[in-house]
Amino acid sequence: MTPVNAIIISEEKETFQILKKFEEENAMIMKIIGSTDCIKDGMVLIKAKKPDLILLDILFKDNLFFEMLEQLEFSIPKLVFISANKDCAVKAFKHDAVDFLLKPMDFNAIIMAIYKVIKRREMERSYQHQKINNLNISNTGNQKNDYVAVASLEKIELIPMSEITFCKADGKYTVFILSNGTKVMSSRNLGEYSTILDDSYFFRIHHSYIINLRHIIKISKKDGYFCELSNGVVLPVAKRRQDDFNKFIKLKD
Repeated sequence: MTPVNAIIISEEKETFQILKKFEEENAMIMKIIGSTDCIKDGMVLIKAKKPDLILLDILFKDNLFFEMLEQLEFSIPKLVFISANKDCAVKAFKHDAVDFLLKPMDFNAIIMAIYKVIKRREMERSYQHQKINNLNISNTGNQKNDYVAVASLEKIELIPMSEITFCKADGKYTVFILSNGTKVMSSRNLGEYSTILDDSYFFRIHHSYIINLRHIIKISKKDGYFCELSNGVVLPVAKRRQDDFNKFIKLKD
């Protein structure tokens, strides 16, 4: 089981200490990847770390934090609220919280909350992957191969393959860089797209990059292999992939 990557936003040191102790004893299901005591720093952490879960033990004066979450370019993390005030549960579930932990917290309640997060995450991924696979299979069946269905946990976008300049790995995510400069982030990893993208035009030049042959404008062989793309980006070809890349280019000449 992959542990849930969590960020803690709390003004209470005791909350962090309890959650840290929980993590130490339950490393298989939760990993704390950051913590802070204010919303502003919390948003910086969320954007940098892309957590699965945010544990919130803080008073909210307005809805700005939740509005900022909606604007994220990647899947919105799951929320678990923590408070000594039962009335906060109403606010928690209004913002689609997975669970509400009433202080004083006990480990059994925390475990139940984490498993709810895991279950929600698995259900959403299964649903999205089923939909995206159906779309991609339908596309292949029509023998057009002119678009790819790209899914985050919130939406599915149909992107014309000709408009994809390259794709890059971003941890467990994939970022599509399009010819108009737009970036689209997917909740699937780069390896999965290696088997989906049209292999007549797309080649994985590096562990972190898949490029579109239609957007290569120059290949440099000085001090290694590098591809310059139509948007000006220069990407390296991994040494172990150079022979296959040469064969790929020759097949398309």
